[in-house]
Amino acid sequence: MTSTAPDLAPIKRALISVSDKTGLAELGRALTDRGVELVSTGGSAAALRASGLEVRDVADLTGFPEMMDGRVKTLHPAVHGGLLALRDDAAHVAAMDAHGIGPIDLLVVNLYPFEATVAAGGDYAACVENIDIGGPAMIRAAAKNHAFVTVVVDVEDYSDVLAEMDRTGGTSLAFRQRCAQTAYARTAAYDAAVSTWMAGAIGAETPRRRAVAGTLAQSLRYGENPHQSAAFYVDGSDRPGVATATQHQGKELSYNNINDTDAAFELISEFAGSDPACVIVKHANPCGVAQGGTLAEAYSRAFDCDRVSAFGGIIALNQPLDEETAQMITGIFTEVVIAPGASQAAMDIFGQKKNLRLLTTTGLADAGEAGRMLKQVAGGYLVQDRDNGRLGEVQVVTKRAPSDQEMADMRFAWTVAKHVKSNAIVYARDGATVGVGAGQMSRVDSARIAARKSADMAEALGLEAPLIQGSVVASDAFFPFADGLMAAADAGATAVIQPGGSMRDADVIAAADEAGLAMVFTGMRHFRH
Repeated sequence: MTSTAPDLAPIKRALISVSDKTGLAELGRALTDRGVELVSTGGSAAALRASGLEVRDVADLTGFPEMMDGRVKTLHPAVHGGLLALRDDAAHVAAMDAHGIGPIDLLVVNLYPFEATVAAGGDYAACVENIDIGGPAMIRAAAKNHAFVTVVVDVEDYSDVLAEMDRTGGTSLAFRQRCAQTAYARTAAYDAAVSTWMAGAIGAETPRRRAVAGTLAQSLRYGENPHQSAAFYVDGSDRPGVATATQHQGKELSYNNINDTDAAFELISEFAGSDPACVIVKHANPCGVAQGGTLAEAYSRAFDCDRVSAFGGIIALNQPLDEETAQMITGIFTEVVIAPGASQAAMDIFGQKKNLRLLTTTGLADAGEAGRMLKQVAGGYLVQDRDNGRLGEVQVVTKRAPSDQEMADMRFAWTVAKHVKSNAIVYARDGATVGVGAGQMSRVDSARIAARKSADMAEALGLEAPLIQGSVVASDAFFPFADGLMAAADAGATAVIQPGGSMRDADVIAAADEAGLAMVFTGMRHFRH
């Protein structure tokens, strides 16, 4: 028989089984006031009774007590029959009558705190014990039978179901459909969390099946362009960054804001524990990065790398925003500032710029932390480790070794180049970028573009010579020919840091020696596409 879903389904009996007791007493009282019978399990039943509510134990329905430390309590026909029965199917109704199965109209379940257990560093046994079985089974049963049953899996939806009951006297089919979709997404996310954890726990680098999930954090006005719809989902990670930051002012972040702010914060996190540092990002590429004696100095030096691109950019700081730096930042239009904190004086200054978004985090991210990166392609997605490679020992390959200052600047430039889209060329001097070439098909073009932009800035600043003169240069991948190296030398670079590994390394080294350059190989590249 094909069942016909009624537009309005009454709620006379609710089964409640929740790990998160937030709002439980209020929900139970509201349902009781609306004439709904409450059935519950273990701790949920105890909490409801403690609030003075009348509750029927699930054991009364099943005829079996909860057993095996609560592992077995709802896996019973009296429960699943009450959830799955088609109310307009005579055979289903007869089976319910024959076996004393009462209908369950509303299921309220949230699952064992598996994700929280993993996040808290629980051991293998603790994580396994927090894998819910009965909860997902009931949720899926109720969601499948949404023609008649309403299922609620999130505390934030308690008020919605009560409002729906008051509006309609039950729940509408459209409401039950939305609840069912949310329920299936929750069990899918739960299973994804379990499978992802287990793959890591058993060392499965490339499991046959991989599941990903997220929770809606924000519906966005549009994506990269106005004709693209978009939304922002979070994965539950507590890693400091744009997803976990607190926004203090300004309108909602856009798709591009979120993407660019993430790029800026990931780069500034490379400077955790170092001198004050500032990153300015435009279209996911750093256009200025610098360290200084103060945040204000770091911002000023980063700004001077490319003042044109900095307009409408994203700024990330490695220390709490202070008053002086805030005053300087408000001198031009800036989209977002993200920092690990901000003084009240700085926040007051930003408060005068209503469109400037200020985000604060609990700290900087761990740039060396392991993790996974996903990128969708047609028909699937690519998964790779986060690029957490750090610069270790380097190999001097030229006759001239770099000076201590050159070596310090090369390490700085290399750190920045890791976060510039390939082909990436970064010139740096005295702990500040002085030219950035990003995203070109030719490494030679990246070197020349960065040099040209540096020359333009020198002219704008009234300098006698570009800051690129006497700088060092970092390349995210090896120079396949000497032409890119010579373009950097012609621009004024005196030292080079690159991965090495080209078939023509010998030719490139010889060209560097002839030009009097110092060059080191890292043995590691940092492609970023």
